[in-house]
Amino acid sequence: MSGAITAVAIASVASAAYGIYSGERAADAQKSAQAQAREIADKQANAAQQALNQANQKKPDTSAILSAAQQTGRGGQSGTMLTGPQGVDPTSLTLGKNTLLGS
Repeated sequence: MSGAITAVAIASVASAAYGIYSGERAADAQKSAQAQAREIADKQANAAQQALNQANQKKPDTSAILSAAQQTGRGGQSGTMLTGPQGVDPTSLTLGKNTLLGS
């Protein structure tokens, strides 16, 4: 009878060892699957962000730039900063600001 008990004990130890081994393999497989899913999700988020950035590109307002240049050109020689010996009107240099630096 001790042979039968020994065989049962060996079988139960082997079964437990296999259970632990297969559990560790399953955990490793799950970690690998999670890492792969995280990588795929990151790639998809990156692709979505790039698509959004491409759709919302900032473009210069060329019509406003051309219009401003034409309005300046219509002023003739006085529409430029090269106005002669009297110099440049200081108010034309403020660029819409109310104060000078440090003042």
